[in-house]
Amino acid sequence: MSTFDLNLIPTFVALHETASVTATAERLHVTQPSISYALGKLREHFDDPLFIRNRNGMQPTRLANSLYACFKDVSQNVDSAIAQARKFDPATSTRSFRLALSDMGELAFLPRVLGHLNRVAPFVELEVIPVNIELAAQWLNEGHVDAVICSRVLAGPGITYHPVLLQHYVCVLAADHPRVGESLSMEQFLAEPHVLVNSNAMHNMPEEVLQTLKIKRRVRLRLPHFSVLPNVLPGTDMLTILPSQIAGSFCRHPVTGPLKMLELPFKIPSFYVNLHWHVRSEQSSALKWFCSELRIAVEGMVE
Repeated sequence: MSTFDLNLIPTFVALHETASVTATAERLHVTQPSISYALGKLREHFDDPLFIRNRNGMQPTRLANSLYACFKDVSQNVDSAIAQARKFDPATSTRSFRLALSDMGELAFLPRVLGHLNRVAPFVELEVIPVNIELAAQWLNEGHVDAVICSRVLAGPGITYHPVLLQHYVCVLAADHPRVGESLSMEQFLAEPHVLVNSNAMHNMPEEVLQTLKIKRRVRLRLPHFSVLPNVLPGTDMLTILPSQIAGSFCRHPVTGPLKMLELPFKIPSFYVNLHWHVRSEQSSALKWFCSELRIAVEGMVE
């Protein structure tokens, strides 16, 4: 068997994780023909198709699946060794970092994070991707993302986290609501129509509490995202439940009309927003710095 070209390993790992030639080329910052050429060399070396194209993308063969774990370890070990040997200077670095956030996280935390990074590392690149809470732990383990900020605690080998911000839930409504003044009673909560955001499991605590208390809201509008609420609530009599940080931001920066937030007439437990990273990051001066600066940026926020 001919000598194996170690430069092909990153292509193999990226193809296995993305199932896409296009996505692999984007991740490795090369052209698609370069990826196709590398795949051809891999197939020739192993005498196996390795990845077969179907409607779900480039699906790995049995041999490719057996090779992946070993190649992934090799790739991570090489990256770690290079990162330890390379001095990271935030003032001059042009390195790219990848952060996973929910749509609510983008609204609540991204302006603060970006402003902080602009001050301490003006040339680094930040890529934000939508968090998939079911895959977030896997992303950290595979190095697909450098950090995840979310309210759920992620579990997995090597994944660690630090609570960075304590939050509680409040009610948000139009500032000139025709029937609700400076406080909200249970009777008003039940009588008024509500906006329900069909979020994922990261923010299902209000629904769980309502079910436990056998409280049924009168839902008038269901939305897929939180970001449109400042456009929807003003001028209506609808209420919605939001974490206090994003609620305060919506009230401070009105879009189509002023909003206000009130305490709920029942108790929902407070929760922490958590910063997650993989312990492997602590071996890299750049990733260790990135997670530390994220922590500083988010912990410095107040409601």
